[in-house]
Amino acid sequence: MDSVDRTDSSDSTARADDTTDARTETAGGSDVAPAKLGGRAWRDIFLYGLARLILFIVLTVIIQFIAVALGMGKSFPLAISALLALIIAFPLSMFVFKGLRGRVNEEIAVWDAGRQRHKEQMRRQLEDRLD
Repeated sequence: MDSVDRTDSSDSTARADDTTDARTETAGGSDVAPAKLGGRAWRDIFLYGLARLILFIVLTVIIQFIAVALGMGKSFPLAISALLALIIAFPLSMFVFKGLRGRVNEEIAVWDAGRQRHKEQMRRQLEDRLD
């Protein structure tokens, strides 16, 4: 009998929380969905892109320097060095910048979850208005 009382009280608490959340969402609460990514998220996205670009440029310079050092400077164009650096930089950046990439993914996942909640809320409101 004691376990039934706990279940009933937890169900009523959950229902009370749901109605509070619904009131907050319909009243234009701030926890519905972030309209934009935060400043920290944009900074991390910018840093990750910049780090990948710098890695690409450094690899291009290294590959071209090696070609020139081996005496193939005239027959080994810069475009080939850049293409080879691009192929190498893709997988390498995933390992080298793993922490930064993880932070960017988490921040975008939080933003996307908020966007999905907002989308579902709008869908529910539209269904309520049409019924």
